[in-house]
Amino acid sequence: MSAPYSTRRAVEENDLSACFQVRKNVFVGEQQVPEEIEYDAYDADAVHVLAVAADGSALGTGRLLHGSAAEGKTGGAEAVGSLGRLAVTREARGLGVGAALVRAIEDEARALGLTAVDLHAQTHALGFYERLGYVAYGPEFPDAGMPHRAMRRTL
Repeated sequence: MSAPYSTRRAVEENDLSACFQVRKNVFVGEQQVPEEIEYDAYDADAVHVLAVAADGSALGTGRLLHGSAAEGKTGGAEAVGSLGRLAVTREARGLGVGAALVRAIEDEARALGLTAVDLHAQTHALGFYERLGYVAYGPEFPDAGMPHRAMRRTL
């Protein structure tokens, strides 16, 4: 029996559109993040991953910043990528999609030769990331009006 979903790097235009639609539904629609700050200049060069159901419908997404794009989020560490914009549709929550997306992003980071991944977690999600091996560091800070903490996992 095949898995109920799979993850892949989003390269084709329809996959990228699906990534952006999931982000719009979750961040703009559910969390009330202003649309003008949800999408940014980093989207053009980021590595995007997409989780899809067996029927092809989008279940979740996330992105990886690397190189100079990640420096502002990782304290300037060149070999550290920045995981962000992780979003899972309401219908797919609790199915392991978020963890599968994190692992897919980590695989992409390894392929780029990165040695660690940082992220800025909403504080309510700290436990989720801790279960995946991430460790919080630094003080709590606001991002898009919500409390966050920086976290890192060595690959």
